Amino acid sequence: MMGPAHSLSGAAAWLGVGAAAAVAGHPMPWPVLVVGALICAGAALAPDLDHKAATISRAFGPVSRTLCEVVDKLSYAVYKATRKPGDSRRTGGHRTLTHTWLWAVLVGGGAAVLAAAGGRWAVLAILFVHMVLAVEGLLWRAARVSSDVLVWLLGATSAWILAGVLDKPGNGSDWLFSAPGQEYLWLGLPIVLGALVHDLGDALTVSGCPILWPIPVGRKRWYPIGPPKAMRFRAGSWVELKVLMPAFMVLGGVGGAVALNVF
Repeated sequence: MMGPAHSLSGAAAWLGVGAAAAVAGHPMPWPVLVVGALICAGAALAPDLDHKAATISRAFGPVSRTLCEVVDKLSYAVYKATRKPGDSRRTGGHRTLTHTWLWAVLVGGGAAVLAAAGGRWAVLAILFVHMVLAVEGLLWRAARVSSDVLVWLLGATSAWILAGVLDKPGNGSDWLFSAPGQEYLWLGLPIVLGALVHDLGDALTVSGCPILWPIPVGRKRWYPIGPPKAMRFRAGSWVELKVLMPAFMVLGGVGGAVALNVF
């Protein structure tokens, strides 16, 4: 999938979680719903850190481009070190390490610990990174014609405002984890969800996605999970643009309405 579809699917997924929580009788405070959807939209771009031409590689200028190169080499090294006889030979690390459930859990868990232990500045850093990615994904046409500085300013301003809203009593800083010292621990959840939704989206494409690594499947450790080949599509095809993206918008809208008890 391309960046906009990944971000839309991430936002829709978190809004769906909000709807499920409301139906179960444990509704999210509206700031948690909004912030979680934006974080999830941004996190849904992050697995493409292993791809030098991906949206995320442009998001933070030279820093993100360099990081993508490092992650690509790391992912390729892990692939070569762990491949089984049935795994194909390849020349790069795209759709390997960062496209697995283990990576999603580690990144989300690390962010949760950082948010809970690092205080306000750690929360602001996490929000800033994901707000910038959300702008790049959800507003990709506008982001492409804007300067990087404007996108970063929008991300920083959004992070500062949203952190201030969450800090107010009852607005969700301690949502789900309410013990002392566990504030903002929940920030890891939309990050995990965004990464997993990205992987599931890539699994629908022609190449599939090795979500299950390091669990082996037959003679492969990097088994490309996906539906039957006749049901797959190429990234950027009409199926993604004309079917899936509108569907994500509708599902996200319905999920948000249910989560906010509109109906």
